[in-house]
Amino acid sequence: MILKGAEASRYCAKPDPGRAGLLIFGADAMRVALKRQEAIAALIGPDGPGEMRLTRMSGAELRKDGSLLLDAIKATGFFPGPRVAFLEDATDGLTDTVATALKDWKPGDAQIVVTAGNLTGKSALKTLFEKHPAAVCIGLYDEPPGREEIEAALKTAGLANIDREAMTDLTTLARALDPGDFRQTLEKIALYKWGDASPLTPADVAAMAPATIEAEVDDLIAAVADARTEAIGPLFRRLEGQGVLPVTICIGALRHFRILHAAASDPQGPGAGIQRARVNFKQKDAMGRQAGQWGSRALETAVSLLLETDLTLRSASRAPGMAVMERALIRIAMTRR
Repeated sequence: MILKGAEASRYCAKPDPGRAGLLIFGADAMRVALKRQEAIAALIGPDGPGEMRLTRMSGAELRKDGSLLLDAIKATGFFPGPRVAFLEDATDGLTDTVATALKDWKPGDAQIVVTAGNLTGKSALKTLFEKHPAAVCIGLYDEPPGREEIEAALKTAGLANIDREAMTDLTTLARALDPGDFRQTLEKIALYKWGDASPLTPADVAAMAPATIEAEVDDLIAAVADARTEAIGPLFRRLEGQGVLPVTICIGALRHFRILHAAASDPQGPGAGIQRARVNFKQKDAMGRQAGQWGSRALETAVSLLLETDLTLRSASRAPGMAVMERALIRIAMTRR
């Protein structure tokens, strides 16, 4: 059986103990590991590993000794309760071994949990779990978590009273961070709100959100969009000292001003346009203000100048890249004046 999206999230939170096996695969190893941890904890409880009701083996170990998995599911534990035989880093080469274990599985045996990397549509291991009547197959793809998944993560972290705008910011944050970082951020927010019954606000989320590596590039672009020409030089020197490439700055600036242009051209106004764009929640209010101050015609000029600068940076020109980029941003900042 194949499960996707919200159904997959619900199953990992509460797996069916009557099924023989569960396969979780995906390109993002962290996302796979988090779902696997959730499923195993739901099956055997928090004391399961300590009571030796979890048997863990790698794909490499099983290739050396093909009896390990079958022995693990049939073994009798010292402690009562459900058991799990966990196989990680499985590949198609282990399909026959896993198929034998699934065939010999009986109620009361340890449930088989298998994790794998990015499997293709024709993968033998994936096909085995999809077609087996007592197994579940879950593929985790590179897509942001849905609202239901975020709400489940918030509940796990102990966060229940959440302002609507804070929820919007958390959804944006979930798209920007990898699953492990997002989970840690939620735990950090939960500690921050410990003993505080007031709703979680956007200011709380902003205070606890991790700083990104593009933070100083964002500061430079914000200075340009706010027409603070005196701040551009010092910020450039700092980025230059860190080894940031001029083309990186150009790409960030071009994205920023394209979003401003789209927002300024929105029929419902710049504020509504920014809400529809994928914008870092920390920048949302500032970018809405910037879009209104610039206007679409001035933003068209800024985007054209950035495109011209990008072509120059990528060409065979011998002009110093940082100087070209700095000059372009100063010109753009002065355009708004």
